[in-house]
Amino acid sequence: MALNPYQSYNNASVMTASPGELTLMLYNGAIRFLKQAKTAIEQEDASQAHHFMTKGQDIIRELMATLKPEYEIGANLFNLYEFMLRHLLQATLKKDPAMVQDVIELCEELRNTWGEALKLTRTQNPAVVANK
Repeated sequence: MALNPYQSYNNASVMTASPGELTLMLYNGAIRFLKQAKTAIEQEDASQAHHFMTKGQDIIRELMATLKPEYEIGANLFNLYEFMLRHLLQATLKKDPAMVQDVIELCEELRNTWGEALKLTRTQNPAVVANK
């Protein structure tokens, strides 16, 4: 099956992104899917809520898999991601969009912090960007 231009662009973006940019893309994807899950819960569309919630949880699991737990920051993020997954499970069981919003806000904070770190890395060491 042929990819549409949007899919082709997305595939090229992923294939050429640095590890830091990929992490940023993961956060953006989690936020997008969790917002869609929240909307589906509010509209009482259980099928769509489950679909988007699963996609959001899968991304959080992928973020967990990228961590290096031997470092303190990795271990702390792992615990935060575990909390997020448990919170989303409870949100699903309770059909509570506010609980999904809690996780969205955590993801947004992490994404924004990660984005700032990428900007600092680029401005402080342009050779890193050139050799990605």
